[in-house]
Amino acid sequence: MNKLTIIGNLTKDPELRSTQSGVSVCSFTVAVNRRQTAYQKQNGQQPEADFFRVTAWRELGENCGKYLTKGKKVCVIGPVNLSTFQGQDGAMHSNLEVMAQDVEFLTPAGQAEAQREPAPRIDQQSGMQQVAMDDGELPF
Repeated sequence: MNKLTIIGNLTKDPELRSTQSGVSVCSFTVAVNRRQTAYQKQNGQQPEADFFRVTAWRELGENCGKYLTKGKKVCVIGPVNLSTFQGQDGAMHSNLEVMAQDVEFLTPAGQAEAQREPAPRIDQQSGMQQVAMDDGELPF
């Protein structure tokens, strides 16, 4: 069985186009962060990422082109195709491409592209971190 599931963020806006016969096809790249080791976290190193080229066809492709933008989080499910080609330098190159069967949009509608949680505030006198919470979030 050849089926891959990835969750990551788009590296740039998707490219939507049509074939000569009028079939919609959308291409985009998803960056998937690798898990950080404790050593990497302690030393403040950024997590490494793998990049997957994704192609979505027909209505799925149209929806991806319409609703996805750079930075949006997605889950992509589909088979992986391997293609090889000879570059201008004569060296053989390979390319992995995910043929999307399902794309789940994980970034909530209306959320800013690169919106992140604000940095925690530190009380200058006590040195304690202040956390803003709604009363509905309290466990009691």
